[in-house]
Amino acid sequence: MNKADTFEFYRRLAEANPAPVTELEYGNHFQLLVAVVLSAQATDVGVNKATRALFELVKTPQQMVELGEDGLKAHIKTIGLFNAKAKNVIALSEALIARHEGEVPNDRDALTALPGVGRKTANVVLNAAFGAETFAVDTHIFRVGNRTGLAPGRTVLDVERALDKGTPGPFRVHGHHWLILHGRYICKARKPECWRCPVIDLCRFKPKPDGPDAPAPKAALKHRANKPASARKKRVKVVRAAEIIDPQA
Repeated sequence: MNKADTFEFYRRLAEANPAPVTELEYGNHFQLLVAVVLSAQATDVGVNKATRALFELVKTPQQMVELGEDGLKAHIKTIGLFNAKAKNVIALSEALIARHEGEVPNDRDALTALPGVGRKTANVVLNAAFGAETFAVDTHIFRVGNRTGLAPGRTVLDVERALDKGTPGPFRVHGHHWLILHGRYICKARKPECWRCPVIDLCRFKPKPDGPDAPAPKAALKHRANKPASARKKRVKVVRAAEIIDPQA
């Protein structure tokens, strides 16, 4: 996608939603960090349901350590991989106390040094908590970047670098939020709702369905149809990894 189309792409998403925010619920930077760690292989809706009562009790790393691993598990047992996540959250809380006086650091290297925190998680926290110009590539952004031609890449890091290089200045802070929401609610994985897409004419996928009951565009599946089964299987694994696993966690 050229520079003019990229600018227009973001401009339209910004016009529809001028001030996007994460859909995770939190009250401070520590709760945000915990919520993002818990969101791996889980929906924001599911995480919010589990953390509402938890965050009423726990607002600091010290309170989390005092709650303990078993106490935390009781709150988050409806979330996928809750045993491992509980262990990581307690460990990162201890690390915040020992290394950062209980505060969430405004530094990617310091964040990724915490247990259970990888590059994607760090990017979300840096952006949502500190307003940093970062791009946290989850499955939605990975799909939108490749499907539309906005930021094609074979890996999540490739897509992140393409977004970092190509996103114009006015859209850098909120860029990843617009793309996540676009992928979550319009540019869906199995059946993108192209009939109501505000950037339909800028997207590289042709032709587009013309209504809510139209089938998914053939172009969306073209790359799979032309590959052997082994290659298709491998590709699915890559996408799933982008969705549920922070590769550097």
